[in-house]
Amino acid sequence: MFSVARQSVLRHARTQFRSTTQYSGLSRLLSTLAVLEQRDGKLNVASLAAVTAGQKLGGSVTAFLAGSGVKSVAEEAAKTKGIEKIIYVENGAYDRGLPENWAPLLEENIKKGGFTHILTGHSAFGKSLMPRLAALLDTQQISDITAIESEDTFVRPIYAGNAILTVQSTDNTKVITVRGTAFPAPETEGGSAALEEGADPKTESPTEWISEDLAKSDRPDLGSADKVVSGGRGLKSKEEFDRVMTPLADALGAAIGASRAAVDSGFADNSLQVGQTGKNVAPQLYLCAGISGAIQHLAGMKDSKVIAAINKDADAPIFQVADVGLVGDLFEKVPELTEKLKSQ
Repeated sequence: MFSVARQSVLRHARTQFRSTTQYSGLSRLLSTLAVLEQRDGKLNVASLAAVTAGQKLGGSVTAFLAGSGVKSVAEEAAKTKGIEKIIYVENGAYDRGLPENWAPLLEENIKKGGFTHILTGHSAFGKSLMPRLAALLDTQQISDITAIESEDTFVRPIYAGNAILTVQSTDNTKVITVRGTAFPAPETEGGSAALEEGADPKTESPTEWISEDLAKSDRPDLGSADKVVSGGRGLKSKEEFDRVMTPLADALGAAIGASRAAVDSGFADNSLQVGQTGKNVAPQLYLCAGISGAIQHLAGMKDSKVIAAINKDADAPIFQVADVGLVGDLFEKVPELTEKLKSQ
């Protein structure tokens, strides 16, 4: 009798504990800080993926911007749906995104605002900044998430996308980078976020920005283009890469990408590299020629809506993920395809 009664009491206690835990989890006030990127007074729209991820978490979403003349960028970003408030800091010292002074800047504003989740894109900026910020906050960073299951549980690819890992974090403050292709940017019209000037600790950076050499192009940005044509080692030389792929990109109005093998061989600039060590893209159309389909390349483009491949090797791995495949000599097939597109 005593044993039965004790079991009943224990069951009741467990039920009450679960109920209390679930209630406290649901009632917890979430607040997300989405760190946005801007350059030369222009908002990087791709960084708004952090806002979309913040909306999936629930709770309020506050955006953060810093740099010279950044108030006008904040006013533009304020129209984005899903942002309740934008904190901005006017200081040219933050223009180049140096993590040595950005991390203390964010730490100051995070502690002031009491944010539970800090999100930014898994870009060069985010990948250099967030580990340093996580160290300052004494928390563990979660990288390159592709899905959100709950306020403390996230999904991210590992082993070049060959395995999917579900991570649960018990840290009070979550520091996260977001894969842009997994969280489409929200609408940039119709919002009305409030603007607030943030705290600026004016931390001196031990590093100095000297210069940069960027490849400039009038084509759509590779990371956010709706159409991408990509070339691989099968193009044999830079001259052939330009001769074959450039007219195709012009005919489609597409961005140009390249495999790592093509970049390493000098066929294309490294800013065009698609893959695990390059850019992640998820266009409506990804058309590749002369790319065999190595795991590292697939990791950067397998989320594309339609994948079309041209390769003379019928057993090339790329055909396993392609929606449309054409077996043939790319030096014949690509110009033929280009001419047909132009005629339309």
